[in-house]
Amino acid sequence: MLEELLALGHAGAEYDAWLIRINEGDQFGSGFVAANPNSKIPALWDRSGPTPVRVFESGAILLYLAEKTGQFLPAPQDRGPMLSWLMFTASGVGPFNGQSVHFKHYAPEKIAYAINRYDFEAWRHWKIIDAHLANVKNGPWMMGERYTLLDMAVWGWARAVPFALGDQAWEQLPHVKRLFDTVNARPAAQRAAALK
Repeated sequence: MLEELLALGHAGAEYDAWLIRINEGDQFGSGFVAANPNSKIPALWDRSGPTPVRVFESGAILLYLAEKTGQFLPAPQDRGPMLSWLMFTASGVGPFNGQSVHFKHYAPEKIAYAINRYDFEAWRHWKIIDAHLANVKNGPWMMGERYTLLDMAVWGWARAVPFALGDQAWEQLPHVKRLFDTVNARPAAQRAAALK
């Protein structure tokens, strides 16, 4: 979102990105806990006004920045559906993909039930998004013809699809893959993905 805003000329979108090495526990340091009491990435401090504003959770950050700048919001009649899909992404796609990745790749003990459960739910959520994208009539984006913060949210999680679901996943999610590739082609997305 910040790179997209900079591309539109929003000087107030300039930012300092801080690497949080979650595999080393950086998220539990007092400096980061001050930004997000839940010790999860991402988090943002907006220091553009007289009092810094703390914003955490990716959906909240996207919505905050979109409302603050008036950019990447859908048409007014699409606001309710966009919020529904944003919450679906934040409360379903994110957590189930995260658990699927954890139990498949990082859990010290392989628990078949957990692997199967979260793999099933991750697939189920992605198939819902794929079906939605297949039925969008007036454009390539989640909300049709307008690129919104929702596409950024879906793209953020879609970057992990092969790791979460396997290399063959794109074959079963062609509409998600199309959205992913379309967002990936944007220079702002390329700059954001290159941050280390």
